[in-house]
Amino acid sequence: MPETLVVSISGIRGVFGNGLSPDIIVQYASAYGDWILRNWKPVATNSGGLGHAVQPVVVVGRDARVTGQICSDLVISTLLSQGISISDAGLATTPTVEMAVIKEKAQGGIVLSASHNPAEWNALKLLNQDGEFLSPTDAQWVIDHAKSSERTWCAYDQKGAVVQRDYLEYHISKVLDLPEIKPQEIQKRNFKVVVDAVNSVGGIAIPALLRSLGLKPENIVELHCEPTGIFAHPAEPLPENLTEICEKVRDVKADLGIVVDPDADRLALIADGGVYVSEELTQVLAAAFWWQYHSGPFVTNLSSSRAIELVAQTMGQDTFRSAVGEINVVEEMKARSAVIGGEGNGGVILPALHYGRDALVGVAMILQYLTEKGRSLSDVLAEIPPLHMVKMKTNIGSLNPDTLLSAMAEKYKNERISTIDGVKIDFETGWVHMRKSNTEPIIRVYAEASSKQAAEGLGRRFMEELLAAG
Repeated sequence: MPETLVVSISGIRGVFGNGLSPDIIVQYASAYGDWILRNWKPVATNSGGLGHAVQPVVVVGRDARVTGQICSDLVISTLLSQGISISDAGLATTPTVEMAVIKEKAQGGIVLSASHNPAEWNALKLLNQDGEFLSPTDAQWVIDHAKSSERTWCAYDQKGAVVQRDYLEYHISKVLDLPEIKPQEIQKRNFKVVVDAVNSVGGIAIPALLRSLGLKPENIVELHCEPTGIFAHPAEPLPENLTEICEKVRDVKADLGIVVDPDADRLALIADGGVYVSEELTQVLAAAFWWQYHSGPFVTNLSSSRAIELVAQTMGQDTFRSAVGEINVVEEMKARSAVIGGEGNGGVILPALHYGRDALVGVAMILQYLTEKGRSLSDVLAEIPPLHMVKMKTNIGSLNPDTLLSAMAEKYKNERISTIDGVKIDFETGWVHMRKSNTEPIIRVYAEASSKQAAEGLGRRFMEELLAAG
C-alpha cells in the first residue's frame, strides 16, 4: 500500500502509520511551534496557570479517533520541548478548540482530526491566534520550514507547562449568549431530535447543546454518540451513509435528524419523515434565519449551491463567492464585512461567534428558525426552489491541468466566468465548476441545474470538453 500523506494549507493529513507517522507529526508540529515562536511577542499577562507568563500558549484538542491520544501526546510533547505551554482540551470539536483559542487569548491551536476521512486517517489542523486556520502565506511558511532541520528547542528549565481544560460548556454558553437564540422559545416547541455523531466528539457536544437549548432528555435520541472513534458508517455525511438515521427519524416520528462529521464542523439534516436534506442547504437555512435579524453580505465558495443566491434575492441581500477552502471563505467574509458565511459541505460560519465552521451554532440557528416559523423542516424546505448538484471527476493522465482549464476559460470567456479557483461558468439555468486536484492527476467537475438529469448532462458535457481541450 503506497504511503498516504497530504500536505496542504488546509493541514497535514494521512493514514496513521502509513504516511502520518510519529516522525512526520513531530516534524510538522515543531515547524508550527517555530512559527508560534517567530510571531509571539512576550507579555506578562494571561498565564492562566499555563506555565510562565513569558511563554506562548497553544490549545490542543482532538476528535475521538483511536489514534487521537497518541497523536495529541506527540504534538504536546513536541511543543513543550520548544518552550510552549499547552491547554489540553482533550476530546473536543474543531469549533470548540477554535473558541478555546479565543477564550485563552492563546497564540494558536492544533486540532487532531482528519474531518470526514475514514477512521485510519488523522491530521494536524493548524490555527492562528484568532482561532482561525492559518492564512495561505502562514501555512506555506510552516510547510516550507518543516523541510528544514532548523528548530528551536528549549533548555530543561524552560519547557512549557500543561493544563487540562474542557471548553464545551464555554462554547455552548457563547452560542446561548447570542440574543437571536432563545432557549425558552425552543423549549416550548418540544422538539424530538435524532443525533448521529458517527461515534466521535459530536456525540458529546450535540446532545449537551440540545439539553441546554431546552430539549427534554427523552426527546434526544442518540445514534452512534459514544465517542469510541470506531465509525459506525463512512464518516462523510452523504445520503448513502445515512440510511440508518433516516429510518430512525421516521420510526420514532422525530421532527428532524442532526448529523455531524467526526470533528463537528459540518452539519447535515434529516427532515421529518426521514428525508435526507442536502448538505448544501444547511448554510441556506442558517442564512435565511440570520437575515431576519441582520442585513449584510453572505460569502460562500464557488462550488456551493446557487440556492443561497435565490434565497438572498428574496430577502434583498448580497452574496459573494471565494475560492474553495474555509480560510478562503473567511478572508472573503472579512473583506466583504459579511454577517454570515459558510460552505456547501454543511459548514456555517457566524462572525458574531467566531470565524470557523461550527455545527453547534448551526443547530441552534436552525432550531430557532423552525421555532419562529412554527412549521416543520420539510415545509420550510419546500419554499426553496429545488436544485440538483452532481460531483464528478475525470482522470487527465499526463495532460497539464492548467492548460486544460485555461483552454476552457478562453472558450467560455464571453460567459459569466470566474478563474479565482479553476474555472466556474455561470449559465442562466445552471453552472459548472472545474478544479484541479493538488494531489492526483484529476480534475473535479461540479455542476448544478434544476433537475438531476440536466445537472448530470452538464457535468458529462464539460468532462468531455475538458479532455478534448488537451
